[in-house]
Amino acid sequence: MSSLAPETLHRLVATEFARPQPAALDHLVEAILARHGEAVRVILFYGSCRRTGDLSGLIDLYVLYDDAHAFHGGWLPAVANRLLPPNVSLISAGGLRAKVATLSMLQFQRRARRQAVDTTIWTRFSQPCSLLYARDEASRRAAAALVAKAGRTAVFWARALSPTAAAPAGIWQGLFNCTYRAELRPESARQPGLLYETNAAWFDALLAAVPPEGESLPLGGWGLRRLCGRPLNLLRLAKAAFTFAGGADYILWKLQRHAGIGLSLSNWQRRHPLLAAPGLLWRLRRMGALR
Repeated sequence: MSSLAPETLHRLVATEFARPQPAALDHLVEAILARHGEAVRVILFYGSCRRTGDLSGLIDLYVLYDDAHAFHGGWLPAVANRLLPPNVSLISAGGLRAKVATLSMLQFQRRARRQAVDTTIWTRFSQPCSLLYARDEASRRAAAALVAKAGRTAVFWARALSPTAAAPAGIWQGLFNCTYRAELRPESARQPGLLYETNAAWFDALLAAVPPEGESLPLGGWGLRRLCGRPLNLLRLAKAAFTFAGGADYILWKLQRHAGIGLSLSNWQRRHPLLAAPGLLWRLRRMGALR
């Protein structure tokens, strides 16, 4: 790889980190720090609310830490996050709502590698993101390195899954189509195009900043990642239904927002989300939410 490539990539990430964000987000940062204090190393902001600037929806935040027990304050959530990261919770502050995904810096690093079977982290952080908080300068640098690593992995798989002569738009949209199918994500067929078009300058610059490396595919290739992606997402959905209040309703809200699928839950389904899951999944599949 050219010696200039890492510098260019880190400059891209640093520019996004420094981009001013609405002051209202400070309320969410303060709420997270009030609960977890010095255990928090980094808070990242990404996703649809960042792309559109509309903070009326559910804001996507990632919180990174070093010590699971210090952050979670209990053994059960710490173990749950160690086994199947990230943990997810909902918070409200200053009139805003956010979905907060939490995992350790090491977990992020491992899942940002191209060898990772779980595509969750590098897929999401192929998008531009903002740094809302860093505990210190070392944390800021570490966060930039992690996001840059996710970007390199996304470029690697985007090229591996696309025809050699494809234009940047086709390369990225092809990747998003593949990751949506692998992750069982409830997105409309138009979403890959919208995702690219909204941040075309970022994606084009990211592609240009990572020269082709000519490396072979990791063990199992994309087929292994697609095979494992859906079971991992189903397990996370089941965990989310139990690990925070309103988890089942959050899942249905996500389906409504991203795929236009409207469902309601009975009281029994809210009390027994795992027992209700097979029937709900069957309904969602028939409605076209699961592609």
